[in-house]
Amino acid sequence: MNAAAVGLSHSPLIGTNDPAPDVLAAVAEAVEEARSFVHDFDPELVVLYAPDHYNGFFYKEMPPFCLATEAHAVGDFGSAAGPLSVDTEAARALARGVLDRGVDLTISARMTVDHGFVQPLEVLFGGIDTVPVVPVFVNGVATPLGPVRRVRALGTAIGEAAADLDRRVLFLASGGLSHDPPVPVLDGAPPRVADALIEGHPPTPEQRARGEQRVIQAGRDYAAGTSSMIPINPDWDNLVLDTLADTKLAEVDAWTTDWMGAEGGGSAHEVRTWIATFASLAAVGDYRFTSRFYRPIPEWIAGFAVVTAQLEAGR
Repeated sequence: MNAAAVGLSHSPLIGTNDPAPDVLAAVAEAVEEARSFVHDFDPELVVLYAPDHYNGFFYKEMPPFCLATEAHAVGDFGSAAGPLSVDTEAARALARGVLDRGVDLTISARMTVDHGFVQPLEVLFGGIDTVPVVPVFVNGVATPLGPVRRVRALGTAIGEAAADLDRRVLFLASGGLSHDPPVPVLDGAPPRVADALIEGHPPTPEQRARGEQRVIQAGRDYAAGTSSMIPINPDWDNLVLDTLADTKLAEVDAWTTDWMGAEGGGSAHEVRTWIATFASLAAVGDYRFTSRFYRPIPEWIAGFAVVTAQLEAGR
């Protein structure tokens, strides 16, 4: 088996609240490098770890992670809507392999996903139906959040199970790094908001448009320095990247949810997708980063990173 990994931040504000041209150009160069890396690797299967933003998963049932055997995108923030090209046979094999390795895993035969899953597929592959994929939801928003060591265990189990498939597998992380967008919180929410967070009532087009406009305005306020949201934390972001680059994955077991939130903001827990991704790659063999890009981009409310990694020679 051959394997590789890509970590790619996402933001619903890309194309709406964009930074200065030189920053955009640097991001575009890093993304193009990742796109070329993926093209050269030519994956036969993509295991995509991504969060949700209360579009597919709600408090009525909120698993810490969930693997899809089928998935459909809602099309929020201008992202593509429709079915993902899920490799159902591979998804079922990975699910069996994870459960056989003693990691509890929720399965969805009809997962709803949002821009967190869609953006990396659009950016790297040009669409949501162009490459066989196994979507894996990793909760990075809804509290209470489980210990980080369980996310690493999930990634390790999926990596080991993927090795049994004997295919070229790309492990792909979507999300992070430090960011604190205006995501609703169940604790203390007004009854109408709480009901939506629990039951997941589909918004009308008008309601979705109003909600997206609130996020856009929040991004503008954040970039202008008039927001109370937690600032982007480059020191913490680079600590995360250094930990992954140096393959010191066991160190994340000591990371607490309170510490992660205080350092990186309420949605910094999306780095759990990165931890799962690189734990999967490490389960296949020793790896090294082949590219690493990072910029704090307030306009996108994100510490934005693009990373590629491959197995060491001889694997």
